[in-house]
Amino acid sequence: MGRVAPKRQAPPIRLRRLAAELRRLREISGLTRDDVAERTGINAATLYRIETAKVRPQQRTLVGLLDLYGVADPQRSEILALSRTADEQGWLRPYHADLPNEYTAYISFEAEARGVRNYESLFVPGLLQTEDYARAVIRGVLPMATPKEVDQRVQARVERQAVFEKEHPLELWAILDEAALRREVGGRQVMADQLDHLTKAAADPHITLQVIPFGTGAHPGMPGSFVLMDFPEAVDPSVVYIDSMAGDLFLEAEEDVRRYSQIFDHLRAQALSPNDSVALIGALVRETT
Repeated sequence: MGRVAPKRQAPPIRLRRLAAELRRLREISGLTRDDVAERTGINAATLYRIETAKVRPQQRTLVGLLDLYGVADPQRSEILALSRTADEQGWLRPYHADLPNEYTAYISFEAEARGVRNYESLFVPGLLQTEDYARAVIRGVLPMATPKEVDQRVQARVERQAVFEKEHPLELWAILDEAALRREVGGRQVMADQLDHLTKAAADPHITLQVIPFGTGAHPGMPGSFVLMDFPEAVDPSVVYIDSMAGDLFLEAEEDVRRYSQIFDHLRAQALSPNDSVALIGALVRETT
């Protein structure tokens, strides 16, 4: 009998993030892998393995790449720190008031995902927010943010919605508590426009929208919102994302992913059907206007 090849260990989420960031930095520098190999002496095959999260780069190699790409602090220090912990599971990214020029880790993962399962208890999901609603939310949640910081975050939130326009659009399954629909964020007109936008988004074949009505009573989503991201490659396991006041928390342990998947399944079963959910949102639009 032939030997069975050992199953490849899935790369930790930090290593996947590091690989994606190095790939992004090379691409915005306008360099091919062969260009990098010629300028640094790093073998092109080695660079491919680094950029696909198959190996963690050695410190000397990583410094050489950052020098070539012209990466300065604070981004440089963050990437070096990420590399030092790349083999560890889970990831808590401390909260920062401003949005860096590069996309944050969550947005990058979302852009690479095949599907997103999102439960929201207080907000309309970011991928389904109108610009006016997003601006009102960001101003309310971050009262100390400057107008420039608000603009940066609004722009990033709107740009995220391009995932529905890709050749293979993102599959979004969003479940909202009714409370997220009844809170008048930005005033009656902004909220009416947002609710109307939701009814139109629900017609997209790549978007499934459900609402958990107040009449359901207590349910498993009450402790807080969460996102489950699924990726095209089997070797890239699903990731749980939780946004908190302390920062962005990424969970990748199999038991965590399984637990949140089960919670989402319970929420899906307790929520109204997609058709009934759209009917409820339509009724709220009429109430608001």
